[in-house]
Amino acid sequence: MERADNRELSPPDRRGISRRAALKTAGVGSAFALAGCLTGADSGSTSIRISGGVGPLPMMQVWADEYRSETGVNIDVSGGGTGVGVSDVLNNQVDIAMMGREPDEAELEQGLFAVAMLIDTVVGTINVNNPVYDELREHGLTREQLESVFTDEVANWNELVDANVDEPIYVYGRSDSSAAYKQWGNFLGGEDDAHTENELEDYADGNFDGDQQVAQAINNDSHGISLNNLNYVYDFNTGDLEMNIRPVPLDLDGSGTLSPEEDFYDNRDEFLTAVEDDMYPAPPAREMFIAANEEFEDEAAEFAKWVLTDGQEYVRDHGYAPISDERLAEERERLADRHDELEFEVTG
Repeated sequence: MERADNRELSPPDRRGISRRAALKTAGVGSAFALAGCLTGADSGSTSIRISGGVGPLPMMQVWADEYRSETGVNIDVSGGGTGVGVSDVLNNQVDIAMMGREPDEAELEQGLFAVAMLIDTVVGTINVNNPVYDELREHGLTREQLESVFTDEVANWNELVDANVDEPIYVYGRSDSSAAYKQWGNFLGGEDDAHTENELEDYADGNFDGDQQVAQAINNDSHGISLNNLNYVYDFNTGDLEMNIRPVPLDLDGSGTLSPEEDFYDNRDEFLTAVEDDMYPAPPAREMFIAANEEFEDEAAEFAKWVLTDGQEYVRDHGYAPISDERLAEERERLADRHDELEFEVTG
């Protein structure tokens, strides 16, 4: 298998110092823009203001452009993370928050109202030039093996696969309030023993603000492992694998080899089909939400309605899995119950 060129930054001298100390000196806060990722709106006047999760940001940019072309309504979209979006909307700084997770009880008590809009997926990520990439691609890793890596129980690639290598593992995490990182912790720990974001941060060799910076770290380090939302692994426009970043295949049945049913990583379309068919687990697949302070107001309410109706036709083609028809009908009904002025037929 031919591998991509590894555009690797010069690593720090790791001899004589801990791997964690070495990596924490390596420019953790650097900015990075992956090809195909959208990170802002135009600077014109706006009627709807949206902020929040990095995971749904590319899809929201598509929706904003399509809605503007259909209605003439300008929409300003910015990221910052789910926590930022929730804070902004509850403080009336924006009209809509994007959320990469369900609202928690405290947020609901403050008046947050959220409806599910699509499904995004978190995947483990490695570099194509990883010293055991071929073995990982053939055999995959179980949830338990990934947990041992992200909790610093396993620190060498030869402890994961049967290969004659002696190469360290460098784990990269998130330093911001990340819904993706929370989902990853839920997945790693299993149903009853989830790992918190703070725990995973403490285990990691280096932590970064946002998907793009994590993707840069993996792109530039053949020994690294991390996690990313799906559209930072596959090219947003083509659906092909992006740069040096590759998903970590999951050995779902623990057999030690990827079966044909488990091997769906070559392109984004195959992967999304696996998500829709429930072959890829949830978590780390997760619903994403749009949210308002008590209710969506004026044009924001019309946009929320559009997202759950006409806007759904764009979801699959832009790297996300649609929520089921039954779930979509439930969310439309919840939206209609909260907003008497919205006129659309509720089905399901």
